[in-house]
Amino acid sequence: MNVHWILIIVEIVVLISAFLTWNFLFKKNAHKKRNQLLQEAENKAEMMKQAKLLEAKEQFLQMKAEIEKSRTQVERYKQEQEKKLLSYETKLKQKELLYNQKIEDLQKKEKELQEMKDNLNKQLESIQKKNEDIELLRKQTIEQLEKISGLSAKEAKEELINRFFDEAKREAITRAKDIIEETRFNAEKEARKIIVETIQRIAADVSAEASVSSFTIASDEMKGRIIGREGRNIKTLETILGVDINIDDTPETITISSFDPYRREIARKVLEILVRDGRIHPARIEEVAAKVKQQMEQEIIETGRRVVYDLGFSNMHVELIRLVGKMKYRTSYGQNLLQHSIEVAQLCGIMASELGLNPKLARRAGLLHDIGKVVDVQLDEPHAIVGMNLAKKYNEHPDVVNAIGSHHEEVEMQTLLAPVVQACDAISGARPGARREVIESYLQRLTALESIAMSFDGVQKAYAIQAGRELRVIVGAEKISDVDATTLSLQLSKKIQESLTYPGQIKITVIRETRAISYAK
Repeated sequence: MNVHWILIIVEIVVLISAFLTWNFLFKKNAHKKRNQLLQEAENKAEMMKQAKLLEAKEQFLQMKAEIEKSRTQVERYKQEQEKKLLSYETKLKQKELLYNQKIEDLQKKEKELQEMKDNLNKQLESIQKKNEDIELLRKQTIEQLEKISGLSAKEAKEELINRFFDEAKREAITRAKDIIEETRFNAEKEARKIIVETIQRIAADVSAEASVSSFTIASDEMKGRIIGREGRNIKTLETILGVDINIDDTPETITISSFDPYRREIARKVLEILVRDGRIHPARIEEVAAKVKQQMEQEIIETGRRVVYDLGFSNMHVELIRLVGKMKYRTSYGQNLLQHSIEVAQLCGIMASELGLNPKLARRAGLLHDIGKVVDVQLDEPHAIVGMNLAKKYNEHPDVVNAIGSHHEEVEMQTLLAPVVQACDAISGARPGARREVIESYLQRLTALESIAMSFDGVQKAYAIQAGRELRVIVGAEKISDVDATTLSLQLSKKIQESLTYPGQIKITVIRETRAISYAK
């Protein structure tokens, strides 16, 4: 038993010794390890300290450089601002000098104005004094006249007014009698003039068509290309287009000749396309000619529609519209047929309104009266009959049909519209300068009109305008008075009636003006 306990005690003692030994060794190792760790930590801390110091030093140097840079920029900015301030100061000094100069000038002007004011006041006082003297003299003169005449100023004024009134009354009665007698004598003549003035309200331009057109090209080199090898191109053009093309020595110009303006226009457009395109040979010529003819047909229809629309028609057959457009390329005695027909239509509308007829129907008949001249197939009948048949075929109004057929008296006139169309057709054809057969006499008459006006004293300029229906005369205001201007217009009208032969009437306008001119310096 004792042995057992002794063993136990020995074991315990051994265990305690082992524990103490292990504890001692552990503490010793831990202390050694702690010292190593502390040493490592101190080394690392020292390294970190050195790194941080280096980083702080670099940051310091960088901040120092930035501060230096900022300081340099601040110095530069400061210098620039100082320069600007100096510049502003200089400008302010200059402006101050200018303002001082202006103030001095204003003071001088104010002084001058004050002197002028004083002078004006003195002149005004002098004028007032003179007015008082004049008024006193006027009163004295009136008193002397009253003593001489034995009448007061009021009584003398009344007697003078009565005398002038009686004379004016007698003169007015005499003139009124003359006017009444002249009005009665010229009543029929004046009525005819009114109708003529109504007809002449349509003033169209002179339109004399030639049978030759000129076509301009960029260079003479193109002439050879148009002629072609052995003349094949120009022969093709003349054969297809039905015109004569003359290429001579005239620089950069080609002449197109034909009695038919429609053909000349087609030829001009074909040449224009060929020259612009540059490809000129027989096949190309045929292609372009066919294309241009189609375009011309479309243009003709569009022209007809535009004319019909402008005259206020809305239900005309398309074939009549096409023939109306075709009139643009037809002439009659050198006068463009479309312009002539439009003028006749407008004249018919005005005359129909004066006579109480239907103006729209009259314009329609006037537009279509020569439609027979532009039919596609030439017939042996007169154009008036051809046009009448066309109008009847396309269901035009019977009055329009009769007016077309009878405007040259091929058929009997059945309505009042027929003589209206006939008269307007004659007026448009006989209008001065309208047709080539009277163009020479027309020009001579205009020259004679101006020569007659210039033959009178005091006339500075004379112009014949409105196709010879008006003569505008400009006279000198220093030589001709208003009364003399009226007398001059009467003398001119009388001399023109005695010297010239002309249709309708001529309006003489005498212009007298006074001009006052001054210059501001």
